[in-house]
Amino acid sequence: MREQGARLSWQLVEVTGPSMAPTLLNGDWLLIQKISSGAEQVREGDVVVLRHPLQQDLLIVKRAVERREGGWWVMGDNAFVENDSREFGTVPDDMVLARARARFRPPREVQRSVAGAGSWAAWAASCVRPLRADRSFSKRLRAR
Repeated sequence: MREQGARLSWQLVEVTGPSMAPTLLNGDWLLIQKISSGAEQVREGDVVVLRHPLQQDLLIVKRAVERREGGWWVMGDNAFVENDSREFGTVPDDMVLARARARFRPPREVQRSVAGAGSWAAWAASCVRPLRADRSFSKRLRAR
């Protein structure tokens, strides 16, 4: 994940890697809101940005599945990638840094002709989506 902008409470970050597919794809952008305390502002099902517990210089995106003793159990949406709590256990509250609020999906190979107008309309209708626990396509989420 790549950060853009200064250290503000709201930021744009780019998703890299396949672990959050199909909810988030490589190259998608997230609007995230930094949080002061992981326990008080995160709800089950939220998409969160956190420090990887085993490689703390790496920021990752996962879905907060449930509160457990010691922190959050987080998982990715892609069942074939296991770089989540199944590998590293619960994540302490102080390692949960932000909640994802919206996803922006850049156009992917949209035709630039009159015939491609339908493709542009479809992209425009689906490119920005709020990321709320009750509106996501999947109960599991993560990206690296």
